[in-house]
Amino acid sequence: MAVDTGRVPVRKLEGGALMPAIGLGTFGSDRYSAAEVATAVAGALEVGYRHFDCASVYDNEAEIGQVLEGFPREQLWLTSKLWNDSHAPEDVRPACQKSLTDLRLDYLDAYLVHWPFPNHHAPGVDVMSRSAHARPYVHEEFMATWRQMERLVDEGLVRHIGTSNTTIPKMELLLRDARIQPAVNEMELHPHFQQPELFSYLVEKRIQPIGFCPIGSPERPERDMTPEDTVDIEDPVVVRIAKDHGVHPAVVCVKWAVQRGQTPIPFSTRRNEYESNLESVVSDPLTEEEMAAIAGIDRGDRLIKGHVFLWKADQSWEDLWDVNGVIVDGHDG
Repeated sequence: MAVDTGRVPVRKLEGGALMPAIGLGTFGSDRYSAAEVATAVAGALEVGYRHFDCASVYDNEAEIGQVLEGFPREQLWLTSKLWNDSHAPEDVRPACQKSLTDLRLDYLDAYLVHWPFPNHHAPGVDVMSRSAHARPYVHEEFMATWRQMERLVDEGLVRHIGTSNTTIPKMELLLRDARIQPAVNEMELHPHFQQPELFSYLVEKRIQPIGFCPIGSPERPERDMTPEDTVDIEDPVVVRIAKDHGVHPAVVCVKWAVQRGQTPIPFSTRRNEYESNLESVVSDPLTEEEMAAIAGIDRGDRLIKGHVFLWKADQSWEDLWDVNGVIVDGHDG
């Protein structure tokens, strides 16, 4: 039985648009083919999903577009992202147009800058790989990209623009200089990585947090796994709450995310899993005590560390995330 889409919570963005408060991610984590992801999108449509988080670099937008074609456009929320190799001002519109063409759309509900760096890498490289052209964040260059993102809104190709993997120091500069401010910021969010400071900052600035890896991404690429990583769905608190509700621990993570106020985008190709995730947000909410208990298990455990986007051989991945509140080797313009 499909979930009644009218029961799914929504987030009201600046300007009044309503975005479903849960979406289906479409990053196959190098483990699933484009056809498998597209099949999951088709199944998700059947069970009631209307929000789909896409990106050109996932290399499956054309297959997803075939699934979406003919579905009432006004019922969908479609996001795509500008990949790192298209930050040059002259490349932004063609990249967006390719996503539109592949997804068979006239417009995107949201278009995000996937990473704040122009650094990119070949598929399947290990964490020690570095692009010869990689460089740190330079605000003047990012703003040149953002001006073209704003033009996409002006031209009607995109309804909202946003950021992804962006820290508070970088966001402060963007909010200072942007003509059109970001409507959303996509970021890693799960019980063991709650990012309370960034989360609160975004809420204060009326920027909707969209959370990837909402259950801790157990099927993320192996290059993103390190020995110190923890597993959210094995946390005793999450396991206990799941037992009390008679659900899988992953469902508890999704419930927590939506009730906290972020928009999770869990990925799965298994119908029982993505259906359970959607059902979880319209039934049997967590109690205040359970929400407080999960708030207490944050371990600051970032799973997607981003090593491949570093610009020097001897760097630590922390340099990407401005952990001391200062942009590393960047210029504020």
